[in-house]
Amino acid sequence: MDLARTEVAPGARPRPSRRGRGAARLGLMAVPVAFFGVFFAYPVVAITVRGLKVDGVWRFGRIADVLGQSDIRHVLWFTTWQALASTALTLLIALPGAYVFARFEFRGKQILRAVVTVPFVLPTVVVGTAFLALLGRGGLLDELWGVRLDTTVWAILLAHVFFNYAVVVRTVGGLWSQLDPRQEEAARMLGASRFAAWRTVTLPALGPAVAAAALMVFLFTFTSFGVVQILGGPTFSTLEVEIYRQTSEIFDLSTAAVLTLVQFAAVGAILAVHARTVRRRETALRLVDAAATARRPRGAGQWALLAGVLGSIAVLLVLPLAVLVQRSLDAPGFGYYKALTRNEGSLFLVPPIDAVGNSLRYAFAATAIALLIGGLAAAALTRRDTGRLGRLVRGFDALLMLPLGVSAVTVGFGFLIALDEPPLDLRSSWILVPLAQALVGVPFVVRTMLPVLRAVDGRLREAAAVLGASPWRVWREVDLPLVRRALLIAAGFAFAVSLGEFGATVFIARPDNPTLPVAVARLLGRAGDLNYGQAMALSTILMLVCAVALLVLERLRTDLRNGPRSDRTGEF
Repeated sequence: MDLARTEVAPGARPRPSRRGRGAARLGLMAVPVAFFGVFFAYPVVAITVRGLKVDGVWRFGRIADVLGQSDIRHVLWFTTWQALASTALTLLIALPGAYVFARFEFRGKQILRAVVTVPFVLPTVVVGTAFLALLGRGGLLDELWGVRLDTTVWAILLAHVFFNYAVVVRTVGGLWSQLDPRQEEAARMLGASRFAAWRTVTLPALGPAVAAAALMVFLFTFTSFGVVQILGGPTFSTLEVEIYRQTSEIFDLSTAAVLTLVQFAAVGAILAVHARTVRRRETALRLVDAAATARRPRGAGQWALLAGVLGSIAVLLVLPLAVLVQRSLDAPGFGYYKALTRNEGSLFLVPPIDAVGNSLRYAFAATAIALLIGGLAAAALTRRDTGRLGRLVRGFDALLMLPLGVSAVTVGFGFLIALDEPPLDLRSSWILVPLAQALVGVPFVVRTMLPVLRAVDGRLREAAAVLGASPWRVWREVDLPLVRRALLIAAGFAFAVSLGEFGATVFIARPDNPTLPVAVARLLGRAGDLNYGQAMALSTILMLVCAVALLVLERLRTDLRNGPRSDRTGEF
């Protein structure tokens, strides 16, 4: 069967009607909706109801009581303030990097791009541990100059820049590299200065991408947990940290429920604004091939800019990781790594090194779940519909993004409360951890696969259907060959983020099966040089595993970029 033919053969099936295509779309959405309903909405609603409904009576007055507390208002203020400051600082430092990666061609650029992206997929626990080794007690700055920043807001802000630098470089730099530089050159020929040409031509075109990057950074920092918990100490607390404290330490579910609702409302507003900026970016620009816009730096100014960006990457991104590795090697003869193979003390029921195998098994299972759910969701979102079905599909798209912003702590604790009785008694099952990790992986799968699926010529699918192919065969013969590489990229992202998930896993990982992030956090929570060194060693192992996954991902992205035009993705 030639699926590229568009002629209708005699006796072939009629072209599917719009109603039939709509029914197929709803069928594809059914499994993801059920998955998110059972393993996301149900646990979140369960813990919220448990906190606000006492003895069968709703206590909505508790919302005003909680928000009226001065310490809670301080948490809300600090959460918002640090997110705004982190976003502004990240843009200030990363925008020059976005320009360098977009417009300059230099040796080692692809490797450096992978290095820049590594921090984004690192678990927040590893990021916090790396900055603790650099800025904390006995850290590099403490040894050299007697300076400690681990209990100051600067440590949190710098760690957030480290974590989100790649978001700006990928989101803004990816678009910047595709903007036609001749438009800015034309403005300069008409008498505009270099700055005026950039301000009037390039900046308006970059506006939606900058706004999208800023909103993503704000979202990630607004819900920051591991970084603040490790570096902030008892002085600083975000909403996510406070929800964790209220649930696990104080066991005040009513306060935790109120804070969850506040965070949910804030994240919903952020995602709505983000969706609007993405639609603007998709429809307002005419782009060119990125390979035609990059060139070697010319002149002292451009070489100085390149040197400055490379220096900032070395100090902000590479140095913390290098110090982390160095601290893990402080004990002679790889002593900290050897200690991981022994079960000393009562912290774990198994040697800490077992967390490596546990994390890998969980991550593979979570990746498989995320690919199944995310692949079905991406297929359902491929067409841009209007009317009632279009609104339903856009709402479905927003639902898929909510796990990135809603408290992972709430989800994890909700798992313990909601999934403890038949037919969903999963508290003793190993699958509970991969299910929680898959919730975070699905949005990355969807965002990676969706642009490629939308780039496939719809006439190929229609021709295959008219010629008698079933929907499954249409997917297998038409879509899959074109999106295979994007599918592998999505798997890489899902694997990396599943490997590092901490907020939900810290509640549901069993003592005899700890994950790497949970093991690192528990080691850091105990005094002693041996525990500290083992935490550094485990963090280094976790960093290396994530880096390998990222390098494979970058290789696939490079192959993808050099492949057919219909097989490209412009998403982060």
